[in-house]
Amino acid sequence: MFLMMAEVLSLGRVSRENPGNGFWSFLALQQSHVEWVGCTLHDLIQPSFSFLVGVALPFSLAGRIARGDSFRRLFGHAIWRSFLLIALGIFLRSIGKKETNFTFEDTLTQIGLGYTFLFLIGQKSLRFQWGAVAVILAGYWAAFALYPLPGPGFDWAAAGTDPNWPQNLKGFSAHWNKNTNFAWAFDQWFMNLFPREKPFVFNGGGYSTLSFVPTLGTMILGSIAGAILRLESPPTQKMKHFLTIGFSLILGSFFLHWTGLCPIVKKIWTPAWTLFSGGCAFLILKALYVLVDVKGSKRWGFVFLVIGMNSIAAYCMDWLFLGFLRGGLRTHFGDKIFEIFGPSYASLLQGICLLTLLWLMLYWMYRRRIFLKI
Repeated sequence: MFLMMAEVLSLGRVSRENPGNGFWSFLALQQSHVEWVGCTLHDLIQPSFSFLVGVALPFSLAGRIARGDSFRRLFGHAIWRSFLLIALGIFLRSIGKKETNFTFEDTLTQIGLGYTFLFLIGQKSLRFQWGAVAVILAGYWAAFALYPLPGPGFDWAAAGTDPNWPQNLKGFSAHWNKNTNFAWAFDQWFMNLFPREKPFVFNGGGYSTLSFVPTLGTMILGSIAGAILRLESPPTQKMKHFLTIGFSLILGSFFLHWTGLCPIVKKIWTPAWTLFSGGCAFLILKALYVLVDVKGSKRWGFVFLVIGMNSIAAYCMDWLFLGFLRGGLRTHFGDKIFEIFGPSYASLLQGICLLTLLWLMLYWMYRRRIFLKI
């Protein structure tokens, strides 16, 4: 959530204002998504968020069952939570539009589409959950692999892409190219079931609704991690599990990518991406578990705790309040005040002010124990 909010730092703009500076170029790269294949730090935000939804599930279920909640009540709440997440995602994406922008590829809607399934699967044994991940990823892989590649008469321009785009994959991997794949074909039908200003033809970034299926795989991996955390076993055993699973998933993703069986592409959440990002999430969780739970080092994380305990509020603030706050700063202080270190760093300084204001709002809520939950 902090990395998402930190987009206001506009590191890409700072890099452009300081050409040739390797430090700012590296930071700018990590605050942007790769064009298609590969990964940056920014690409790990959504899978980490999805993974943590799964991590929290075993703790949430155990607490509610201990309070006497029935399966029927828990299941009803899971459906209601799914609906609210989808509705909130659509609402936020519709801000500034002439009509409701029915879109289902953003973080909240993707989690919402899969959450009820996560609830049902997350109550099963670890072996069942691993099996569910395997079936989900194998089925999703097969759907793409069996979908025909573009033929000689294919209209590339109508699909918003180019046959000579440098990011296009060759050979069998071409089944996962931008806007020529199974998920793109599905959206050409599904997205046009909703009222729109004009018919849906393609998503400019190549994102798709069906990514919620492998995202569900990511959430189940999180549920497995949460179940391991709840085990009454020594910390060293849990650390060993996280390390083994994390590296195994990453190595598995590399095998799929290097053999051409399935590329690592975040924008359409390929099975290889689910394995890679899930492996990274396991390793990050292991590092934080050691630092916070084992070594007891917690004070450094307070800044992030304030954000994380109100993640829904933070997500909404990022969409709803940034324009208002930016306009207020410009009205009361003007633009020149941010050029104190030179024009090339004005956007960075303004971003720091905006990020601080958002954090202070969340801190105010934290102090008063106001937490938005769905």
